[in-house]
Amino acid sequence: MARGRRIDSLFAGEPGRCSRLTLAAAGLEIDLSKQPWSRDDRRLLIDLARIGGVEAARDRLFAGHIANASEGRPALHMALRAPDGADWRAAGEPVSRLIEATRTAMRTFADDIRSGARVGATGKRFRSIVHIGIGGSDLGPRLIWEALKPLDPWIDLRFVANVDPAELAQALVGLDPAETLLVTVSKTFTTQETLTNASAARAWLRAAIGPESDLHLVAVSASPEKARAFGVPADQVFGFWDWVGGRYSIWSAVGLSCAIALGYDAFEAMLGGAHAMDQHFQTVPLEANMPVLLALAHVFNRNGLGRPIRAVVPYAQRLRLFAAFLQQLEMESNGKRVTADGAPVVHQTASSVFGDAGTNGQHAFFQLLHQGTDVIPVDIIAVRTGSEGDPSAQTKLLANAIAQAEALMVGRSEADVRAELVANGKSSSEIDVLAPQRTFPGNRPSSFLVLERLDPAHLGALIALYEHKTFVEGVLWGINSFDQWGVELGKSLATRVLSELEGGPSGDHDPSTAALIVRLRP
Repeated sequence: MARGRRIDSLFAGEPGRCSRLTLAAAGLEIDLSKQPWSRDDRRLLIDLARIGGVEAARDRLFAGHIANASEGRPALHMALRAPDGADWRAAGEPVSRLIEATRTAMRTFADDIRSGARVGATGKRFRSIVHIGIGGSDLGPRLIWEALKPLDPWIDLRFVANVDPAELAQALVGLDPAETLLVTVSKTFTTQETLTNASAARAWLRAAIGPESDLHLVAVSASPEKARAFGVPADQVFGFWDWVGGRYSIWSAVGLSCAIALGYDAFEAMLGGAHAMDQHFQTVPLEANMPVLLALAHVFNRNGLGRPIRAVVPYAQRLRLFAAFLQQLEMESNGKRVTADGAPVVHQTASSVFGDAGTNGQHAFFQLLHQGTDVIPVDIIAVRTGSEGDPSAQTKLLANAIAQAEALMVGRSEADVRAELVANGKSSSEIDVLAPQRTFPGNRPSSFLVLERLDPAHLGALIALYEHKTFVEGVLWGINSFDQWGVELGKSLATRVLSELEGGPSGDHDPSTAALIVRLRP
């Protein structure tokens, strides 16, 4: 029934629908009234969440019980942003004092770099940071810096993730090695792409400065002994823990580069915003819980209506990387075909996520959103108050965001199009050809999320919202949202192929792979 029902018709049948489906938490506001669910649908979905164990799973998550069963680990990213004095435990072991000690070390280090109390091997102050990592060690920090960096930053923060040597070359061009800090982030300190880039960057430093350039090396890792063996001074190795998943790690020392470049107070404010969303998620009933209802809207579209793709469009240029961030958060977390017990899933799981900043996306993929053959739900994210530039341009940006949500839902009927073409003097034969092309079916759902402003606290709350939304979906699908075995096979095969490309003995491959190795061998 929901598939054939028009969303805009629900407003007449549900007085107060808009106010009832507009939620506020941690400085964010979301309007879910343009989703395709009716009052009865929502009641059934809440029942599904309750019967599906969302509340119990949430309680176990916050209590530090094992959440990642395949690796025997809790998932306690919430502990990383809790205020000092908390008592978080990972599988029974106290962790809050370790977190606080790391945060203190991060603040001291960031303050010393910013003040010039800590300088490079030649006595020069650090003016640039090259952050080297991949996946969760890159996407989060890169998003944070893009979203919050000053218009004229005092330090030049650059990122390197791809093992393609072009990215490192572009990151290093124009930098003075004597003024550059290299921050290598790797949970295991064995990731091939990261160590390749870190080794090349270290060689660049040593060629200019000599062995003393190791003073310019900083590492963030859950394997600190490997970082020290790489040459990083012991007091410049910052740890995090195996109960922190990579894509949930921005709240740890993984965010050190941003804490230096933005100032530790900004980093702390981001932690505070995320903690506020944690408290909302943990304490508010399901019926008014923002991450829960956002997750249920997505589950309704994905499983109830068979919609496998979702677009995320932030109407803020500074949030243009948010869709890429969500690709890892959601698709790596919930892109699973077996349950946490190892049985095949009996329903579809994660949707594919894509997007870009509005209004750019309007001139690219919005044609597909409005008139394509697939109905693609959209998350629209807007910032009420701009912090820079022309206020009238910010108003135009908001007008576009609001109008697109309206157009997606309401569309434009063929009768209205025909009437307009008649008024414009078109012949009946022309109208028969043009009217279908200019008709918009509408009935395309969207969520509309508003940040009061784009600052560290609101950004922290936004990221935490989607973290918890992803968790709720995983609970409902019965999957483990905290492992990523699908990443491993290609990585292990790449090690074998690399050996062959470098002249090692040929392995056992399919004919196509064997031919590619021969064709691409140096």
